[in-house]
Formats: sequence, structure tokens, C-alpha cells
Amino acid sequence: MEQPISIELKNSFTDWVNQYSDTLYSWAFHKTSNKEMAEDIVQDTFYSAYKSLEKFEGKSSPKTWLLSILNNKIIDYYRSHAKDFVSIDSKDCYKENKFAESAFNRKEHWIENNEELWSEKGDLLNNQEFVNALERCYDHLPSNWKAAIQAKYIFDEDSNDICQELSISPSNYWKLIQRSKVLLKKCLETNWLK
Repeated sequence: MEQPISIELKNSFTDWVNQYSDTLYSWAFHKTSNKEMAEDIVQDTFYSAYKSLEKFEGKSSPKTWLLSILNNKIIDYYRSHAKDFVSIDSKDCYKENKFAESAFNRKEHWIENNEELWSEKGDLLNNQEFVNALERCYDHLPSNWKAAIQAKYIFDEDSNDICQELSISPSNYWKLIQRSKVLLKKCLETNWLK
């Protein structure tokens, strides 16, 4: 039989919600790049924390404890999406992306891209039009692809950690990264380079 939660602990928990909500949301948004998903994950985190409040022994700070729960929720989120992820070698994987079809031929081989277009553009990250176009193209990638690109190039995470978070093999991870870059490039060629 579960022990009832003391009034003091309930009051402390209310303070934690007020004190750490923004921090947890910022981290969840940082990891998911999705406002609604970040809000849901934070809500699930507080719900789980409240359900196991009597297990909190104070060996770590409340913030550390809540961030630990949050990180597990984020991992669960990516694992659940990885289970829905169709094999990366299947053409069904690309149907949701309007740029993918033009990156592969009928035999599902890569179509060579024109490298000369890119060599003339200079320092692209200082070009706001380019950055805006890149963000729009990035938004068209499937969710696992976006997560992998973000983890590798923005957060500089280790590839083994990314594979574990996304529940994919290293070979699928590298194919996913390669194909994501090709699709981003094709999108930019279609929508930015004219």
C-alpha cells in the first residue's frame, strides 16, 4: 500500500513546478524542436514526478531529479517514433517529403547534384535568406531525420548516443544523415538557388 504524500511534500512539489517549468520546457524544446511536444513532455514529466514523489529521497536536487525524468521522457518520445519509422531503405520512407522524389531515380539510386551551384555562394550562414530557406527545408524532413541532423550538427552529440536515442543501427544512422543532407541540399536548390 502506497504511503500518502505529506502536505509539506505536496507544497514543495508545487514550488518545483513554479520554479522549474521554464527550465524543463526549454530543455524539452531544445531536444524536440516542437512546441506542443515539449509542452506535453514537460506535463508528463511533472505527472510522473508527482506519482513517484514519495520516492524522492533528496539525494539530488529537485531540478536534477526532474531533469532526469524529463530526459527519460524525451528518450521514450524518440523511441516511440523510431518504432513507427519505416526502414530507411524503403521508398515509403520518402513519400512524406516532397523533395525526396526528385533526389532519387526510378531504381532508388541517388541523382547526382550540381556541385558548381554551391561553390559560388560564399559564406552562407551570414546570408539571412539562406538561413530562412534552410529552416523551411529542415522543417520538411521526417521527424527522425530532423532529430539526427539536430543532434549531430547543432548539439554535436556522439553518433553512438544518437543511435541509442533514436533506436537505430549505426549503418542506418549514417544513411539517414547522408540522405538528410542530400534532401536538404535538393530542397535548397529547388527553393533558394534559382
